[in-house]
Amino acid sequence: MIGQGGWKAFFLDRSWYPLEGKFGIMPMVWASAAMMLGAVLLAVPLGIASAIFIRFYAPKAIAQSYRLMLNLLAGIPSVVYGLWGLTVLVPLIARWQQPGASLLAAILVLTLMILPTVALTSFSALAAVPKDILAGAAALGITRKGQIISVALPAARNGILGGTLLAMARALGETMAVLMVSGNVVQYPTGLFEPVRSLTANIALEMAYATDQHRAGLFASGLLLTLLVLVLAWLAARYQERNTYG
Repeated sequence: MIGQGGWKAFFLDRSWYPLEGKFGIMPMVWASAAMMLGAVLLAVPLGIASAIFIRFYAPKAIAQSYRLMLNLLAGIPSVVYGLWGLTVLVPLIARWQQPGASLLAAILVLTLMILPTVALTSFSALAAVPKDILAGAAALGITRKGQIISVALPAARNGILGGTLLAMARALGETMAVLMVSGNVVQYPTGLFEPVRSLTANIALEMAYATDQHRAGLFASGLLLTLLVLVLAWLAARYQERNTYG
């Protein structure tokens, strides 16, 4: 049993006050979900557009440079993204509406972090579409735009979806960057400009001094996160295995 009310309160209570024996994680679950979904809604269209540009429109030199830039972005440590968000993005948002450190800041930083994953996996899926399929579409008089929308994207949809699920898993498991820019207030995400705290940030902030039930609550939060990420990774692998063309 974890705190007052046991497991039921752990999943349904809206209060996280370890000193009072209250360990409700739902505000942080919803905050983590809001960060992830917001980042995915922004990153997926941009990532697919980037993949289409590299695969079908960019000259070879530009395509290679663009892919190199995406690989570099994918390799940047998350703390660097967090530092950029804290020193540049948060003050910009604060000029618009205080306090600056907010759900919106976390979404924008996560978008930048998962964009390379979406773009590179989408490009790989589009590049794997057999040229015969596109050549057949061209022989039927279908325009380049029509080939992309009606042939290439449907053929590559499983690979694109698999990459999107991997990006969701990364966004859900991100810790340092969101800790630095989200404001770290345990509350339900009621607006883009409100400070929130994710499950990962909560574990990082409190594990150093947690004991007994408090520590057990943090371990239970970590287990929940692990299960969610495993489910997303499993779904991504299933979709990528089904990435057949024809």
